[in-house]
Amino acid sequence: MKTSTLTQAPAEADGGGFLPDFCNVRMVFAVVIGAQLLAFILALVSHSRLADAWGQLSLISLFVQWVGLSCAFLLCLSRPLLTRLQPAAAGLVALSLILGVTAVVSEAAYHLFRERGPALMLSPHGHWPFLGRNLLVAAIVGGAALRYFYVQFQWRHNVQAQARARVQALQARIRPHFMFNSMNTIASLTRSDPAVAESVVEDLAELFRASLADAGQLTTLAQELELCRRYLHIEALRLGNRLQVHWAVDGLPPRTPVPALTIQPLLENAVYHGIEPRSEGGAIQVEGTWKDGVIRMEIKNPLGGGMTSAGRRSHHMALANVRERLALYFGGRASLKTREEGGHFLAILCLPAGEDRS
Repeated sequence: MKTSTLTQAPAEADGGGFLPDFCNVRMVFAVVIGAQLLAFILALVSHSRLADAWGQLSLISLFVQWVGLSCAFLLCLSRPLLTRLQPAAAGLVALSLILGVTAVVSEAAYHLFRERGPALMLSPHGHWPFLGRNLLVAAIVGGAALRYFYVQFQWRHNVQAQARARVQALQARIRPHFMFNSMNTIASLTRSDPAVAESVVEDLAELFRASLADAGQLTTLAQELELCRRYLHIEALRLGNRLQVHWAVDGLPPRTPVPALTIQPLLENAVYHGIEPRSEGGAIQVEGTWKDGVIRMEIKNPLGGGMTSAGRRSHHMALANVRERLALYFGGRASLKTREEGGHFLAILCLPAGEDRS
């Protein structure tokens, strides 16, 4: 069973991926708003009297919106090409498209309105000053916008790189005593029951494979639950009848993407802080429900009692690690809540039951 390959956490493409998706309705709306603001500015700086500026605003708005929407349309069509280019080349091509559109629209506007006086009131001195001024404004505005998109892309890229590094560090935390206990279990079984010892080695190998997997990869819910069963199998051999597990996870969507080692640390907490400290042991209840696009996992174990300060720190750190990984992958769409009730500790994990995003 391989646990590490379903889909990758969202990440920006390299190269021309710094440009936003101009096919997106929200981006087109942003272009319209930005173009209108630019039209206001051009109208104000082109006339000394506010009344004159207001009178020409409609023509200037028509011209700027024409340029802006035409640029957005061409950048949308060019997106497959731009995303394959390096940032410098993609920026140069995008700026060339902006200047080309500005030149074509300026020519059309000049010849359309020249019989009505100075074209759009932007060129009191004729054709070439009108064209040159429009190209200069387009170069400044377009260059500034492209620079903003690139800086924003770099910022997002850095944030995601830091998030991946944090996830990798959190995912790599394996309690040393679990490894030592597992090695002792294997050693004791090697002579008495080699077949069981071999199965423990396989289970331990799967746990380490999941821990060392790429932090940007997601696994499936079915694979995560199988990993949990492998972990509990190892612990059951060590604790014997002191550990009982009751599963109620039928009906959950098996291919739901989840971060690897999301549920297993909660079970590990239940074993080490709930079952192991009790001489009589106890039962862990694992229940899962799926409703309204949300998977709800409940892990319930008896309170161990007598937890040391180091144990409390370890307990809270494990829960904090899971919460942080959920936040990095799902934002506010996932949560982990805990509480004590009736002598038991209850961990409630809620995950979005999204489809496979690969």
